[in-house]
Amino acid sequence: MHYDELWYEGYGPGGVALYVHILTDNRNRAASDVRAAFNKLGGNLGEPGSVGYLFEQKGYLLAAGDEETVMLAALEGGADDVVATGEQWEITCAPSDLSSVRAALEEASIAIEQAEVTQMPVTSVPVDAATAPKVLRLVDALEDLDDVQDVYANFDIPDEVMAAL
Repeated sequence: MHYDELWYEGYGPGGVALYVHILTDNRNRAASDVRAAFNKLGGNLGEPGSVGYLFEQKGYLLAAGDEETVMLAALEGGADDVVATGEQWEITCAPSDLSSVRAALEEASIAIEQAEVTQMPVTSVPVDAATAPKVLRLVDALEDLDDVQDVYANFDIPDEVMAAL
C-alpha cells in the first residue's frame, strides 16, 4: 500500500494558524475530512503556504532535573534554548541535534519525558476565554481524524483560562 504525506494549512477561530500533518492512502478522503472539520468548527482551510511559514521545525525535549545539571547537559549536547516550565525544562534544538542533546541529558542521568522533532510556532496568537473552547474543539476534531498524524497551532491560552476549561 502507498501512503502520501501531506500538509494542510488553515486558520481556526480567533485567527489561530493550524498546520496539519497527514499520512494517507486516500488523498480525496483526507482532504474531504480535513475540509469538513475546518468548515464545521469555525475554521478556514487555506492555500498551501498560507500558514507554513509561521512554523519552524525544531527538536523538542521535556526534561526534569535541577537547573544547573539540565542547563549544562543540554547546552553541551547542542541545545539552542532551555526554558523553565514549572518543575520541568523545555529544551529546543536543531532537528539534527535532537539525538546528541538527548544523549547528553541521559548521560547526566536527567529524566526525559518527551523527545521529538516538531513544528514550533514562530509567533503566537493570544486566545481569550470565549475563543479558547472553539479552538480546542477544532484541534481535537482534526486530531481525531484517522489520517492526521499531528496538528500544530500557534495559539496562546492563558493559564487561568485553561484552568477554567
